[in-house]
Amino acid sequence: MDDIARIAFDHAPVGIVMTRHRVIEQCNTTFCDLSGYASAALLGQSFRMLYGSEAEFNQIRDIGLEPLRRAGAYADERMLRHAQGHAIWCRFRARTLTPQDPLARIVMSFAPIAPRSDGPALTARERQVVTWLARGKTSKEIAQVLGLSPRTIEDVRARLMRKFDVRNTGLLLARLSDLGQ
Repeated sequence: MDDIARIAFDHAPVGIVMTRHRVIEQCNTTFCDLSGYASAALLGQSFRMLYGSEAEFNQIRDIGLEPLRRAGAYADERMLRHAQGHAIWCRFRARTLTPQDPLARIVMSFAPIAPRSDGPALTARERQVVTWLARGKTSKEIAQVLGLSPRTIEDVRARLMRKFDVRNTGLLLARLSDLGQ
């Protein structure tokens, strides 16, 4: 990469990562800043280090695999684990360079989602639950993925509906989308 291209890559307004079979081969400075890791700590490492559990890491893979195979691209919102242990809510986009084997070579971007001041703030747990609700998961399925009881998920869901003054999950997701949460 020439100097100008490297500068553009490193200082892009979004974190950019290139992986081979979910192992980080390249990442820009913006991604390092977002994740809290130095480049040397990320390169050659499995993306697993950025997720809370092995189950979450595999679930994320399974959700995006078919769209990558079919369309060559996939996007969602997700939580990444920062080097200091807290979760970061991000807009995620991926494009495979090898649709026949989608995970063989992927370029990804990550943009942090900052909470807006014109609506209630979400806790880390609420963001996790909303992420899975937006993917069409039931409380029981979310509980299994997060290693919690279905009752805990129902409590979080009820708290979210009270917080945003809505009466069902569809309205909750629409309201959150309107607020940019």
